[in-house]
Amino acid sequence: MQARLVFLGRLEDLAGGADHDLAASAPLDWYDVLGWLGDHFVPELADTVAGDKVRVAVNGALLGDKHALVLADGDELAFLPPVSGG
Repeated sequence: MQARLVFLGRLEDLAGGADHDLAASAPLDWYDVLGWLGDHFVPELADTVAGDKVRVAVNGALLGDKHALVLADGDELAFLPPVSGG
């Protein structure tokens, strides 16, 4: 299974870039994705995206509940930090 991860804003800095490929042997749920992030990036990234302030979108559609995520082959998972600025 191949998926594309997209990190926006501050999350891009934590991930070391905006786009990354994820390879796994089977579809992943939310907790699998968090584990994968923890294994491949700095721990702060997984901790940050697990928080309530970061939203996620699969193939351009925002998820109301991250815990319902099932990432399948060919999916794009985008991590959207809270909007900031003034």
